[in-house]
Amino acid sequence: MNKVMQCSILLSTLVMTGCASLTGSKNQAISVQTHMQGDAVEGAKCVLMNDKGSWFVTTPGSVMVQKSYEDLSVNCNKPAVSSGLAYFRSKSNGGVWGNILAGGIIGYAIDSSNGSGFDYPPLLTVEMGVTQSPLTKETTVNNGSSMMGGAK
Repeated sequence: MNKVMQCSILLSTLVMTGCASLTGSKNQAISVQTHMQGDAVEGAKCVLMNDKGSWFVTTPGSVMVQKSYEDLSVNCNKPAVSSGLAYFRSKSNGGVWGNILAGGIIGYAIDSSNGSGFDYPPLLTVEMGVTQSPLTKETTVNNGSSMMGGAK
């Protein structure tokens, strides 16, 4: 492939992908649901937190959060039901890659600082009675036993 064609393809990719901080949003709508042993649990009060702030939702429901490079924790509580705590990974979206190519490390730093280059899963399911550790991804069931895995 000749250099003109390679440059054209690269330029087209950059234009279509764009800079996340210019083409994307710093906010994201997220739906939250809670389950316990496979059954839906309605009416749980959940707090979603990352380094940008805290947001509140009652399940099943949706809330607008500010995106971040950091993971999102979701802590849900309901009277007479064991609480649930889960962590959801922040993943880079297509816009951040275009910004890396176009703006280098400075563009990436901008998208990282304001969160526009990252997304959370659009639907978060929290298992009531399970507490997930953010560092080990190990979960603890309300009876004290542990299992590997989790929401990430």
